[in-house]
Amino acid sequence: MTTVTSKDGTTIAYETVGDGPPVILVDGAMCFRDSGPMRPIASELAANFTVVLYDRRGRGESGDVPRSAVGRELEDLNALIDAVGAPVSLFGISSGAALSLRAALALGPARVGHLVMFEPPYLPEEFLGGAARYTTDLARALAQGRPEDAIEIFMRHVGVPEQGIAGARQSPTWDATVALAPTLAYDDAVMGNSIVPPDAARIAIPTLTLASAASPPMLRHGPEVAARVIPGARFELVAGTFHEPDPAALAARLAEFIEVPA
Repeated sequence: MTTVTSKDGTTIAYETVGDGPPVILVDGAMCFRDSGPMRPIASELAANFTVVLYDRRGRGESGDVPRSAVGRELEDLNALIDAVGAPVSLFGISSGAALSLRAALALGPARVGHLVMFEPPYLPEEFLGGAARYTTDLARALAQGRPEDAIEIFMRHVGVPEQGIAGARQSPTWDATVALAPTLAYDDAVMGNSIVPPDAARIAIPTLTLASAASPPMLRHGPEVAARVIPGARFELVAGTFHEPDPAALAARLAEFIEVPA
């Protein structure tokens, strides 16, 4: 593990595996290097890429400052790109895919050469009211110092049944989960109003949007719409489970997409 210092002084922890063109993996909500899907994905990608796993601010071994914002996370990615060399490819999952899209827009094609987004959770119009209520309820719980309630609000928002929430509360990892509650605001901010940003039409790099063949149609909406908005982008299904790609299948597709020499 090593670190970079972001523009605001925050220390961002990261590690690299493999050798080849650099790919930065961007986690979604509640995930970091050692909790989530990215480590097995990195192991598969390492055959063809220099893979960068990092802890988004406020998670794992990375630091944070009060009232972080989307712009700070873009600065974090910019610092990582400085460390590993531009241009990089970005692969993001869920809200990490939405952060990757924002980074591609903000940093430009000289810094981000390829964009791959797996199931960014942009929503159909009929669900936008619920997303707005989530934003309000989450902000209130965090402002009132109720992190456990914030976690429960998030879990209900993503469809975890009450039995699953009760089970999570009894888990030995519950305290560690609650410690991540402030970062939920960062993911919510990244999602904005939960539609694909109109500025995405300005992205001028090769872009691939993906969904798991095992995910329900609802989770395909975001990548499908993003592929229609971003010029030249393609939407594809990839082997996987619910809201998670199969690492080997993903690695093979990214090697083809980013045109790694045989």
